[in-house]
Amino acid sequence: MSFNTVLIANRGEIACRVIRTAHRLGYRTVAVYSAHDAGAPHAQQADVAIAVPSYLDVTALLDAARSSGADAVHPGYGFLSERADFAEACAQAGLVFIGPPAAAILAMGDKARAKRRMLDAGVPCAPGYLGDAQDEATLREAAQRIGLPLLVKATAGGGGRGMRLVRLMADLNDALAGARREAEAAFGDGTLMLERLIDDGRHIEVQVFADAHGTVVHLGERDCSAQRRRQKVIEEAPSPFVTSTLREALGRDAVAAARAAGYVGAGTVEFIVDATGQHHFLEMNTRLQVEHPVTECVTGLDLVEWQLRVAAGEPLPPYELQMQGHAIEARLYAEDPAQDWRPQTGRVLHWRPEHAGVRIDHGLTEGGAVTPHYDAMVAKFIAHGRDRPDAIRRLRRALADAPLLGLTTNAGFLRDLLAHPDFTAGAMTTARLDAWAADGATILQPATPHDDLWRVAAAVLGGHQRSLDLQLQCGEERRTLRTPVDGVRVLAFDDHRLAVALEGIQRRFHAVRAGDALHLAHDGRAFVFQEASPWPGRDDRPDPARVRAPVAGTLVALKVAVGDVVTTGQPLACVEAMKMEMWLPAAAAGTVRAVHRQPRAAVAAGDLLIELDIPA
Repeated sequence: MSFNTVLIANRGEIACRVIRTAHRLGYRTVAVYSAHDAGAPHAQQADVAIAVPSYLDVTALLDAARSSGADAVHPGYGFLSERADFAEACAQAGLVFIGPPAAAILAMGDKARAKRRMLDAGVPCAPGYLGDAQDEATLREAAQRIGLPLLVKATAGGGGRGMRLVRLMADLNDALAGARREAEAAFGDGTLMLERLIDDGRHIEVQVFADAHGTVVHLGERDCSAQRRRQKVIEEAPSPFVTSTLREALGRDAVAAARAAGYVGAGTVEFIVDATGQHHFLEMNTRLQVEHPVTECVTGLDLVEWQLRVAAGEPLPPYELQMQGHAIEARLYAEDPAQDWRPQTGRVLHWRPEHAGVRIDHGLTEGGAVTPHYDAMVAKFIAHGRDRPDAIRRLRRALADAPLLGLTTNAGFLRDLLAHPDFTAGAMTTARLDAWAADGATILQPATPHDDLWRVAAAVLGGHQRSLDLQLQCGEERRTLRTPVDGVRVLAFDDHRLAVALEGIQRRFHAVRAGDALHLAHDGRAFVFQEASPWPGRDDRPDPARVRAPVAGTLVALKVAVGDVVTTGQPLACVEAMKMEMWLPAAAAGTVRAVHRQPRAAVAAGDLLIELDIPA
């Protein structure tokens, strides 16, 4: 089972992560890249890089392995990492698959079959429907029997794709259709299951490892309860909620789950823990998890190294669980929390991911672009401290010191969340962020720059002009400032570093001048200042008669046709970008005059999709 060259069938930060360890261990590496990733860091860091039509094209990936001399494949996470047919195809091609055997992926890849297997192994599971019948009547009857709230879940894949929360029976049909559509697009399989939702639960997962010699161990738990729309935002190890007794029970059941699947390699067993402290099996991810770095921090292990050694046939070393300190990972997403987590795309104007003592895993380059073609997660910040408050403090500082400028991210929200009393008290549950969004909580409101930032922007954009009334705009706010600005002096502005004197006190900022706009970072948030135009364009004003794509992506659903009468708030179409579906409602009642795009069409931000005739 020995190998010398590893092809990484993935992209972004996980591809860079695997390349780093593989090189340290002396392996040669091969990267693959799509047309959207030709200049991506993972393609630059590997020894060899080969273009492929898609990261999902199995034939192209095997051809790349053959032509590059690779004799092993690491699937990373996402894409084909949990596809049994890919693992089997690698084996048939004589390649070592750095992951579990195809049989184990198959056993745990179908969530319904996996839960049946867990029940047989004595691992506790939440009640649900795991049947083969997929007609609407059967699923509705099962939903009524299980009770609300419940989750509709795709039996294939992972990462939150094909999952819908149902709190009202009237919403069930739309949830079934949406989950099935997303699952078919993501995994090629629209089979669904139902599961009783344990509201306000804790999402606790256990890292397991198994070798081919019969040894199975667990490396402790991670708390992933801070989620929005079933997508993880912050993960930490150990969990501030888990007691030693619960840790022992979780570890025992996680090992039992791995043994029941005939598992080999790195895997994660996910549980939901209710308010009484009872845990229930959710699923097993048959791959490395996005949040594996927090386990590495508290155990001192390199999990990719363990993957490579196990894949080469080595036995696991003797191991006894010992977690040192506390580690927290924050996922940097290209999204706007204040706009219902809407994905963002654009050019990266500034990105210098360096901060002493904090690990930043990423796959970005300054000058590169974040596109709508892949996941919205662009980087991970991981802090390891002597205790939880120490890790929180380090992480918040790193988020402020390593900003990404050029597009909106959730960095400021992450800093606020890490300081929120619910988080610092270890009281986060899976429903908390969604509840805040529904209630319009302050933490999710748009940030506004304070007066000093307006003054700094005016001093920079006003330059050396004298006695000028400068009209500036930042977001929806406009201000008129007189230049030169009293009390503000620009000391230096070079290589994205801005130094100013504010009332005699020196301040430093990360900043970029792009055309007539100044991108200015402060406390982890990026503000864009520019001179306000006295003539706003026609397309800048909301027009209820025109429904436009909010972001670049794919039109995945169209609910109306020409001539249809629609009511205010009625869903008209759905655009998907970066693993998120955005439904577009009618802003006013009217009749559909024209439809400009059909389902599966690629759309750019601002593209006109539907026109309405609205009565005067």
